[in-house]
Amino acid sequence: MHILIIGAAGMVGVKLTRRLVQDGALGGRALARLTLTDVIEPTKPAGFGGAVATLRSDLSTPGEAAKLAALRPDVIFHLAAIVSGEAEADFEKGYRINLDGTRLLFEAIRLEGAKQPYAPRLVFTSSIAVFGAPFPERIDDEFLCAPLTSYGTQKAIDELLLSDYSRRGFFDGIGIRLPTICIRPGKPNKAASGFFSNILREPLSGQEAVLPVGEEVRHWHASPRAAVGFLLHAATLGTAALGPRRNLSMPGLSATVGEQLEALRRFAGEKALKLIRREPDPTIQRIVAGWPRDFHPRRALSLGFKAETSFDEIIRIHVEDELGGKIA
Repeated sequence: MHILIIGAAGMVGVKLTRRLVQDGALGGRALARLTLTDVIEPTKPAGFGGAVATLRSDLSTPGEAAKLAALRPDVIFHLAAIVSGEAEADFEKGYRINLDGTRLLFEAIRLEGAKQPYAPRLVFTSSIAVFGAPFPERIDDEFLCAPLTSYGTQKAIDELLLSDYSRRGFFDGIGIRLPTICIRPGKPNKAASGFFSNILREPLSGQEAVLPVGEEVRHWHASPRAAVGFLLHAATLGTAALGPRRNLSMPGLSATVGEQLEALRRFAGEKALKLIRREPDPTIQRIVAGWPRDFHPRRALSLGFKAETSFDEIIRIHVEDELGGKIA
């Protein structure tokens, strides 16, 4: 099996690569070839017995998507995007990367299949930002997509394209709407949602963090470990069960900022809470106010997707995976 990961240098891409190398197979098929690409060249994974290629590539640059499609991978994980805050701040860049790059990829696969039959499994990471207020108490699988951000709009258009290209048989696509991934390792990024991770990650390492919203803010979360599980399951799932509705809201955990902080207190004590500095940010508050708070993802659950059920579990996973089981 040949797997292509687009966006392989990002946090989820790195973790997905690591898991694939560890498993050495996907869906019972041995992994023989791995191609990793991003706007910065990904690092080659250690310990993989097959062939590995790392490429620097920007899908929005003419001709780049065609080069990737010409490799004819069996499975494509399309993770590449700029995050919500950056897409809102830079309108043109958001549409170029998040929409134009995705459509160029889809078209390149279609044109490659026109030369000789080719229809790979394509797993696309969408977002719960495709939904916009006003919200019901819990968003179910029948709730309409009406995003209130440029990022959400770009992802919603991508979802429609994925469904249509799959309907036409150009590829076998599945879109997974990721919850906000928490706790993200590494340094803060430009995502408006970044503070959800920051207020846990930094205190767990003995560092100060800024909280820009009130403790009453509620949101939908899953761990990086769960995100990798979603991707692997989507890559092997029989898509006949999806019918024409190719995009799914993933399971997750609905929690308030206050509940996050209580879990932090249980795990690391009052000293960790004292490292959080409250600095209200009207821009982030406005963006977060337009985000979903809770879901009832019946379809995804029935198809076997799984996530955490408590913030204590999310913190434990971060400590195990990123801190060697120890906190500051």
